[in-house]
Amino acid sequence: MEVFSDLLILLVLARSFGVLVERIGLPASVGEIMAGVLISLIALLYGDTFAFAAGLIDSDFIFYSAQIAIFFLALLAGIEMQPQEIAQGSRYSIIVAVGGIVLPLLGGFLLTWYFIPGSDNRLILSFLTGVVLSTTAVPATTRVLHELGLMQTRMAKTVVGAALFDDVAGLFLLSILLTIIKTGTIPDLATFAILSFKVAMFIGITIALGVHVYPRVSKGLNTLQATSLEFSALSLVGLAYGLFAEALGIHWILGAFMAGLFFEKARVGIRSYTEIKLIFTAITSGLLGPLFFSYIGMKFDPSALFNIPLFLGLLLAVAMIGKVAGCGIPARLAGFPGREALSVGIGMSSRGAINFVVLSIAFGAGAFKMTTESTSVEQNLFSALVFMGIVTTMIVPPLLKWANKTKSTKV
Repeated sequence: MEVFSDLLILLVLARSFGVLVERIGLPASVGEIMAGVLISLIALLYGDTFAFAAGLIDSDFIFYSAQIAIFFLALLAGIEMQPQEIAQGSRYSIIVAVGGIVLPLLGGFLLTWYFIPGSDNRLILSFLTGVVLSTTAVPATTRVLHELGLMQTRMAKTVVGAALFDDVAGLFLLSILLTIIKTGTIPDLATFAILSFKVAMFIGITIALGVHVYPRVSKGLNTLQATSLEFSALSLVGLAYGLFAEALGIHWILGAFMAGLFFEKARVGIRSYTEIKLIFTAITSGLLGPLFFSYIGMKFDPSALFNIPLFLGLLLAVAMIGKVAGCGIPARLAGFPGREALSVGIGMSSRGAINFVVLSIAFGAGAFKMTTESTSVEQNLFSALVFMGIVTTMIVPPLLKWANKTKSTKV
């Protein structure tokens, strides 16, 4: 019965906080993380009185539920992308995406490298910070763009398209990060070339299957009008792609993402796409997502806000400036007016699901192993990166509204 009580308490708190923050225009994930932080605070301050809080934090059931949630979050992230529409929408997305990866990656790496001199974990944590800062999440951004009537503008299409490239690149960087965690060194040129070849081969094979094979399978299932079969089929494809990725030495999350990526309206039909997306959204947003994000929140240590204030402030600055400049400058050079270029940079600054997924995977892989000689920044880096993800997600919507007081150019 303890498992059921854990699930009941966590879901009530997570969903309640999620609904509250949605009412002020923020993603539910922000509130769900805050629910986890609240549990962490209760365990820290009133652990003897409210023993359930410590039980939730140490619950194996919650831990494994969070791992399952990563699979569904990655699959849903792929489903929500529409590669054909994105490819047709903006030809500027790639250059914006490259700038939005390189500058935050470099800035995050150098910042952490400077603050943890002499650490055995210096390389791993520095690269991890750079990878997390290079990620982009656009749910909050697209919600604001919808509210402002800007989804059909060149600016919005560029942001959404660049986010797709950033997601794929972020998962590739995650594979490099896991290699560094495993070996303790940066991959040499030969290892990097082999890993790049494996990723390229994986993407090429999954694209070929997604374009030529899966639509035929889906068409057959569509004829049967069996939504449950399509749900099972897509889940099985995600699992199979994940196993294929693992066999190549790539993290399975890329497989789940690619499985969802080619489940498009144009390939499987509007009815199938709508029904399957609705099911995955319900499972993820209604159950697994809240468990995952509250799990992340429970790992957050609020004392980080007071232990490393300078690093935290600089981290937030690098996170925002890296994306605004890294994406905004290429957009400006591509011919966007100043306000639209700024909007592109702001829109790319929000972090979210992928950011926290990368953190969770790195945590599980041992990136945050501490010793008695670990510096304060090392000990609080996980919490600092969670805080960065929350803050950037919260401030992007109002900034985007401010930058778009006048409408952007239609495509």
